[in-house]
Amino acid sequence: MLIKTLIYTLLGAFIIAVILSPFVIPFLKRLKFGQSIRDEGPKWHQKKSGTPTMGGVVILLSGLAAASIAVYYRLEWSSEIVLLLVVTLGFGLIGFIDDFIKVVLKRNLGLTSKQKLIGQLIVSLIFYFGLLRTGHSTNIVVPGTDLAIDLGLLYPFLIIFMLVGTSNAVNLTDGLDGLLAGTAAVAFGTFAVLTWNESQFEVAIFSAAIVGAVLGFLVFNAHPAKVFMGDTGSLALGGALASVAILAKMELLLMIIGGIFVIETLSVIIQVISFKLTGKRVFKMTPIHHHYELSGWSEWRVVVTFWIVGFLFAALGIYLEVWV
Repeated sequence: MLIKTLIYTLLGAFIIAVILSPFVIPFLKRLKFGQSIRDEGPKWHQKKSGTPTMGGVVILLSGLAAASIAVYYRLEWSSEIVLLLVVTLGFGLIGFIDDFIKVVLKRNLGLTSKQKLIGQLIVSLIFYFGLLRTGHSTNIVVPGTDLAIDLGLLYPFLIIFMLVGTSNAVNLTDGLDGLLAGTAAVAFGTFAVLTWNESQFEVAIFSAAIVGAVLGFLVFNAHPAKVFMGDTGSLALGGALASVAILAKMELLLMIIGGIFVIETLSVIIQVISFKLTGKRVFKMTPIHHHYELSGWSEWRVVVTFWIVGFLFAALGIYLEVWV
């Protein structure tokens, strides 16, 4: 019966997102919540200017609604579910404020890095102190082994690093039509399978709800995108993904399952370090998906390739967790 709940939750979130989007997109257009395209980006992206953004509200509404309904009728409200909702809404709120400043107040950079970091730290600390009340273990398991390391007093720093780092890494990946929605669906789908296998049903239900929500959103976000999720969606997805991995006790496995997000972030770090030390750039543009665009790949080819790589990372994660 519970497996049906998982499937119904995914389908429910998908249907809600598909139904909501045709109402939300025109509403965002009327409010002139259009995306501003950075001048330093690929020139052909300028034609996307004015495409409605802040569509992440569709992901939040559909995913959290489906998860809440499933938990209410089939499971029970637990500390884990509450923590997942708090993190997702908290990071989503930071993203919403950032988007609002960009599209309404016409400040293209949105919140300053410091302001965004402070907000992320506050939500991360709320999550950590909530986690303490659940008796959460400070052990971390090395993927593919039986080795467990107790971080003790260092564990809260790992929690904060994961939440802030993952939210920013996922945010960096949101640069092409459908890129983040597809890779996020793969990552959350993988955690849904793994947590279900570990009988962590609340976390699995939540993950399935997010999969359905981003796939429903992808119907309108695939190239050529009719709407962008903005930081409202990307920061929320990043925070949610990290919190799922933490609650599942798969902290290190997140680096493998979310390998695409790690690569995107490393490309930016490498570019910055190389330019500061040598004055030369390693990539034509970062995050790395833009490098492939400027190398002559079509946007759709880049997106599909990254989806495939995401699937490979997911398969490796499942193999290490289940079969090794």
